Amino acid sequence: METKQHSSHSRPVLSQAQNNTTLWIGHLRPHTHDHLAGQTFICPSEGLVNNIQVFASAVTQPGEVALTLHEFDTENRVWGAAIGNSIRQVDRNDDTHWIRFELNPVELKKNSTYGFRLQTNDGIIGIGEAATGNRHPFTFGHAWNGHSTNDKGDFFSYFSLAFKVELCA
Repeated sequence: METKQHSSHSRPVLSQAQNNTTLWIGHLRPHTHDHLAGQTFICPSEGLVNNIQVFASAVTQPGEVALTLHEFDTENRVWGAAIGNSIRQVDRNDDTHWIRFELNPVELKKNSTYGFRLQTNDGIIGIGEAATGNRHPFTFGHAWNGHSTNDKGDFFSYFSLAFKVELCA
């Protein structure tokens, strides 16, 4: 995880680029539900978020992917209402590339916890993820996975999606 300093343009303030495993989203056969992925994070500075990027490690079936940004209650592990969203098509040529989800600017507060969730109804997309040893959990947030019939899902401190959060001045 890297924390960046302020500048006058859009800049990454939180970046976790390790990628040694994959978390799949979409409708994986023979399951009867869609798989969802997400990531919580503690915002290291105040500002307007205008995009979030995730690393697509594989695109088995292209499709439209939706990202929703939420305030997150860490004590109760509850997603708040969506405060931002973005939808974009992910194609086969996006395989092994950073996928940028543009957002209408949303104010994020320093040291507050937020999270984003990813889902697709028509694609099968592998999202890059890092797994760390059991003695070194990620301290800035948790990876999340759930499915369309279990919105609560599960949180993991030893996993993190490969992601970047950018703020603008």
